Amino acid sequence: MSFQFKKKMAFILSMAIFFVAIDRFLKSMALFYGNNLSLTDNIFKFGLAKNYNIAFSFPISGTTLNIVIALIILLLVLILINFFKKQDVKNTSLILFLIAGAASNLYDRLKYGYVIDYFDLKYFTVFNLADAMITGGVLVIILINLRHKKYGF
Repeated sequence: MSFQFKKKMAFILSMAIFFVAIDRFLKSMALFYGNNLSLTDNIFKFGLAKNYNIAFSFPISGTTLNIVIALIILLLVLILINFFKKQDVKNTSLILFLIAGAASNLYDRLKYGYVIDYFDLKYFTVFNLADAMITGGVLVIILINLRHKKYGF
């Protein structure tokens, strides 16, 4: 395994940990303060929103959802290991961010019974940084695959 690959992966792992730490901090702030703080004329607010459902508030919840999410994370870890062995920085990074975001939200589900969302974007949705990590990672994977006309990994 090359030194350059290890160096890049150490940086990317540090970034993923940094983003999860910010997410956990913002979640604790939302739990502590609770109320919505308007950041930009009621278009963008910060506050506690309890999300008992899956992404974008689709009405799926409960123990079965937690098991499915845990299995998806395990599958992503296997994919991550495969990309890591191939020294594929791009795909390893994307999968790492997906796992980190999903793990942060799964932690909420297991500890509180819901995901703590804190950014409220008027006319769109309420979300958190972990959601942004997951959504961003998936969108980049889709764009890369469409650009290279590959479907799958």
